[in-house]
Amino acid sequence: MENNLLDLINYRKNRAFETLEEIKKLLKENMIFLAMNRIYYAGFYIVNALALLDGYSTSKHGQLIGYFNKTYIASGKVKPEIGDILNIAFRKRTAVDYHDFVTVKKEEANQYYEKIKIFVDTVLGLIEEKLKTREY
Repeated sequence: MENNLLDLINYRKNRAFETLEEIKKLLKENMIFLAMNRIYYAGFYIVNALALLDGYSTSKHGQLIGYFNKTYIASGKVKPEIGDILNIAFRKRTAVDYHDFVTVKKEEANQYYEKIKIFVDTVLGLIEEKLKTREY
């Protein structure tokens, strides 16, 4: 069972890393709305990997974000400003995917891309620490 869990965790981590690479290409091609979508998903995939280590699984985005906020932000394990990166990325993704007349400038998308890289690195650190200490 442990190998299957580790395989799934690595798969989700790799999805996050691949998505970060996609974002670079999308921004270069000025595909801003799609880049904003993928910015959120990079965070979503890495939090999913972390959630597996905690024995938590859901297909609902709001529930996953709530789990992260409660387990890592409210507990002080992650600074609120880092947690805000995922929360804001989710709201931006929702806006560009579901609402009309939303405007996102390339500069703003580039800023969120830089922020989500910090978020992914932070969550990756949590994952690596849990794996190292076998806290799962």
